[in-house]
Amino acid sequence: MFIVTTLATLTAFGTASTDLFIEKVYGTELPGNYKHPACIEELANGDLYIAYYGGSGEYELDTAVYAGRLKKGAKTWSKPKVIADTPLHSDGNPVVWQAPDGVVWLFYNVRYGDTWSDTRIHCKLSKDGARTWSDAFVAGEERGMMVRSRPLLLSDGDYLVPIYHETGRDREIVGADTTSLFLRYDPRKNAWSETNRIHARLGALQPSVVQMTGDYLIAYMRRGGGYELTANAWMVRAESHDGGKTWSDASETSFPNPNAAIDFIKLQNGHLLLVYNDSMTERTPLTVAISTDGDKTYPCKRDIAAGPFDYAYPYAIQTRDGKIHVVYTSHERTQVNHAVFDESAITGK
Repeated sequence: MFIVTTLATLTAFGTASTDLFIEKVYGTELPGNYKHPACIEELANGDLYIAYYGGSGEYELDTAVYAGRLKKGAKTWSKPKVIADTPLHSDGNPVVWQAPDGVVWLFYNVRYGDTWSDTRIHCKLSKDGARTWSDAFVAGEERGMMVRSRPLLLSDGDYLVPIYHETGRDREIVGADTTSLFLRYDPRKNAWSETNRIHARLGALQPSVVQMTGDYLIAYMRRGGGYELTANAWMVRAESHDGGKTWSDASETSFPNPNAAIDFIKLQNGHLLLVYNDSMTERTPLTVAISTDGDKTYPCKRDIAAGPFDYAYPYAIQTRDGKIHVVYTSHERTQVNHAVFDESAITGK
């Protein structure tokens, strides 16, 4: 079992405060040091469920998707178990989401070549609260399609799954023609469709999306390019005005982006939360910003993790009790962390 770590022991993370709790969930005490993009979901029974992919390295064939559970009311996370492992291939970027009908979806990436541009999206389903999973199926045959962010239940009942098409054969550079798009699923007809693709100057990938009104949706995205020092590489943003069916190309924002993942969610009170690395070149600090005026301004910001390590790939949810949860990886992709706080910890109100 994995003991919840109190915040007082985590001052090296730069977050010693009574209104922000952070725990290390999984780390190097487990076999397979590599642990990267993590996601979190609150299941219908109140359990919290974290999934990540792990193994001996990002491109190694022994990577698999692991998941652990914090039962409602418990203080310890279960030991993670393999929930997806594709023979002879690397698995990555799991996303776990429970749909309104109770079915839990697992989306993840399976690499069929030397780089992530050779990837396809695979899926599994669970009808017993993520205790057992179906066989895997492929969500699309086109190489380079990947998933990273949480699906969105649209007001018309459709599911909107954020995906992206990554290009390029260099493991250190994301091609400028990398685009973001969305899979749209109609559960009444069991029918899938794709939106148009969102372009940006350096590429647009790993979109996170919110629905502001029935017709108006906003997506924030990671920029492409490399990891070299730059003074002109920004998070990008796109809009839909027809319920997510078609999208504008992406415009650059005032938020820096060191070629790193972000997350963007709508809170229960309608406020917007953006979590990202507030740096042009480093994956530190990890910052949460709040907008109370519908994405016009983000005056309230707070670093929830900062220091000499990398704090990356945030994934955020708000649970039914109003708490905000952010999972992210650190220490050179060997540690999965879980932060819990109220909105007031960012806004001071």
